[in-house]
Amino acid sequence: MVSFKDTWILIFIPLIVLVFFVFLRKRVNHPSFLFPSKKLFLQIKENGKIFVERNLIYLRLFILCLFIVALAGPQEILEKTEITTEGIDIILTVDASGSMAAEDFQKDNKRVNRLEIVKEVVSEFIRGRKSDRMGLVVFAAQAYTACPLTTDYDWLIANLKRIELGIIQEDGTAIGSALATSLNRLKESQAKSKIIILLTDGVNNVGKILPLEAADAARALGVKIYTIGAGTTGFAPFPVQDFFGRKAYQQIAVEIDEKVLKEIAQKTEGLYFRAMDTESLRAIYKEIDRLEKTKIEETGYKEYKQLFVYVLLAALMLLLIEIILKNTILMRIP
Repeated sequence: MVSFKDTWILIFIPLIVLVFFVFLRKRVNHPSFLFPSKKLFLQIKENGKIFVERNLIYLRLFILCLFIVALAGPQEILEKTEITTEGIDIILTVDASGSMAAEDFQKDNKRVNRLEIVKEVVSEFIRGRKSDRMGLVVFAAQAYTACPLTTDYDWLIANLKRIELGIIQEDGTAIGSALATSLNRLKESQAKSKIIILLTDGVNNVGKILPLEAADAARALGVKIYTIGAGTTGFAPFPVQDFFGRKAYQQIAVEIDEKVLKEIAQKTEGLYFRAMDTESLRAIYKEIDRLEKTKIEETGYKEYKQLFVYVLLAALMLLLIEIILKNTILMRIP
């Protein structure tokens, strides 16, 4: 489909055509030689050369119209893309406490600690979103913002990859503080939907803010919280060094406060999930991704291929042909 950048310029074409034909009708041909009668010439048949010479003026009109078309900016629509704006601000709140060192998850049939798998799955979740603003909060005994709300997903993932075990020196699990920090990042948000995805493998045991108090604040601010309990039930293998400095595993009891996590989700109209292995964790983030698709706006944009160059070249080629004809086989000698 072809359109024009400046369509209004095309109105000059009918005006020029009108002026041309008015001029053509009023034009008076002055013969170079006078003859007493034209009967002799009526018997002469018109050949191709005479026909072309007589109608060459129409070629000039066509060339002029082509120049006007080129000036109007013809363009071909290559693609029209629909963009869906989700209008969601998301804070990814990730536990980086010492208990995340437990290697009860697997990748390629090898044991991997919880934090490494979480970083991989969360990265996949980030890449799957399109137009949301997302931020990252990391916590152990304290909580801090690793990345503010942004649509630069590459930068967000880069900050996520920097998270390591022990990045927060004081160990512990401050779920209430983590939620409070996450809410601070959302309190100025004007998004239609605001959510926090909290992942932890422990029990709130430090911090001055209780998790349920933070949940009440989230409800007041219209923030939905999805909570995820990560880790197996019972005991989990933690890496330790044996007497010879080799890697060994020690089974340590796992404790996740599922009751509190469920209450947090319930208070804020969110959901609670339990991830006991890599695949279930991946499925949880896919489910949250599916649930949080609030379409609020659709806009479109078009990609164009500019055609004015081709029209301009065609006009110049025809002009060159006219000049060559008038100065060679159609040359007139007075």
